[in-house]
Amino acid sequence: MSTRTQDGKPPASSISFRHPRIGDGAPMLELVKASPPLEPNTCYAYLLLCHHFGDTCIVAEHEGDLWGFVVGYRPPKEPDTLFVWQIAVSSKARGQGLGSRLLRQLLESQPAGSVRYLTSTVTPGNEPSLRLFHSFAEKLGVPCEQSVLFEKTAFGQGEHEEEHLLRIGPINSEARTTDQSKTGSA
Repeated sequence: MSTRTQDGKPPASSISFRHPRIGDGAPMLELVKASPPLEPNTCYAYLLLCHHFGDTCIVAEHEGDLWGFVVGYRPPKEPDTLFVWQIAVSSKARGQGLGSRLLRQLLESQPAGSVRYLTSTVTPGNEPSLRLFHSFAEKLGVPCEQSVLFEKTAFGQGEHEEEHLLRIGPINSEARTTDQSKTGSA
């Protein structure tokens, strides 16, 4: 039986991090489905992310259960950039800084000095993600620039909001160390 904090959640220290395996694809999809306003992709997409881009993805688990993940990749024309495609945290672990810890673990898993920018797209209505990325940039002590990447009209006739590009950086080894001291070790 695991130890619980006053709010009934397990302590942050009981959550472990690793690169994903193929078996994480379906649980990742289920976590996204349970985490609006995130948009679920197909299970096949999560399987491909785990298989092809596992080195730029991190999962968080507690006692064998998936409690969060961050999936990303390196855009071919921007080798010093790590694009975060999606990040999700289980309701069981929200409010404990797990999103920030996932981003930090992702950065730490990359070769030193290889990531100068962390980018992602976020809709204006996804306030938790906007807060997460802006807060993470603040912890690193670097800027977080925000601009429109995809206008609403780019999505056709659907009801999709525009997507804003968030660009955190430049990130250097000093910023990575600063972040670790502010968020604690994993």
